[in-house]
Amino acid sequence: MTHEPDCYLALEDGTIFRGESVGAEGVAFGEAVFTTAMTGYQETVTDPSYAEQLVCFTAPMVGNYGVAASRSESAGAHAKAVLMREARGPEWTGWLVERGIVGITGIDTRSLVLRLREGGAMRAAAVATALAPDEALAAVRELPSMDGRSLVAHVSTGEPYVHSEHGSIRVAVVDYGCKRSILRRLTGAGAHVTVLPHTAEADELAGYDAVLLSNGPGDPEPLRNEVRVVEQLLGRVPVLGICLGHQLLGLATGHTTFKLPFGHRGTNHPVLERTTGRVLVTSQNHGFAVAPTDAREATHVSLYDGTVEGFDFPELRARSAQFHPEAGPGPHDAWPILERWLDEVKSNAA
Repeated sequence: MTHEPDCYLALEDGTIFRGESVGAEGVAFGEAVFTTAMTGYQETVTDPSYAEQLVCFTAPMVGNYGVAASRSESAGAHAKAVLMREARGPEWTGWLVERGIVGITGIDTRSLVLRLREGGAMRAAAVATALAPDEALAAVRELPSMDGRSLVAHVSTGEPYVHSEHGSIRVAVVDYGCKRSILRRLTGAGAHVTVLPHTAEADELAGYDAVLLSNGPGDPEPLRNEVRVVEQLLGRVPVLGICLGHQLLGLATGHTTFKLPFGHRGTNHPVLERTTGRVLVTSQNHGFAVAPTDAREATHVSLYDGTVEGFDFPELRARSAQFHPEAGPGPHDAWPILERWLDEVKSNAA
């Protein structure tokens, strides 16, 4: 593993964190965020929800158990840079180089995370080439904020495709940046799975037995056409929203969303299930959230900040989860959500 000197991360507030390059040469611009997950580094980097982001891992060592094609959550990498305290193993660093991802090791990740917690997620540049810090900072301060950015068009499929043709229930997955593990879980639960672009219209979606609104990157508020489609779909077919899909369901039913200071990213986020009082330890990855509410349909709430983590609208046959029940990676507390939803769809269709 070759370490190149004079590599750094520049935050928009002027803070510089120095390290050594173990990834691709170049400059990666984006939003600096952090994840507290101890495992799942490959899944994180290939998750489309991390588009346009520079990801700091709080785990002290990253790359310990190598890489495998089966762990990727999409066909390519979406995080633009990886920031680590200690990168381990040539398999991992070679994987970063092959995919053109800037990787920096030796970063003081504890200080970086504290800076992001205090100042919020920031525009930043991960520099692994000859570029002066003042030049990098000038470019960073010209970047658009993540607030107000629509990114789903960059990660959604361009054409519909069938992921699995074996199953008794026909499920349409609207791809706002869908993870492969969601598709695998649906297939494993006995669904015939078709993936459609984010531009799919309500009349087409209503022809399926059920619709899943997937995860994805960016701000949900600019997605006015997608929200309109959800509004038109409600009550016509069972709907399950995950992550961004949850936020779109919230907007379609009159709730509001906002940008979190530094987001919820990791595999140890506690969520209260209001009806039972049970606390689920969940996998999460989002920078925007549905604002807290006492409305009855808000079935799950974050124990960190009270933001809405789940909805249930029985009269509309719609529900959602801000967290990731497919847990790719993460704890399995929320695993039954997908299977229970499909079981209900099957029972109602019988």
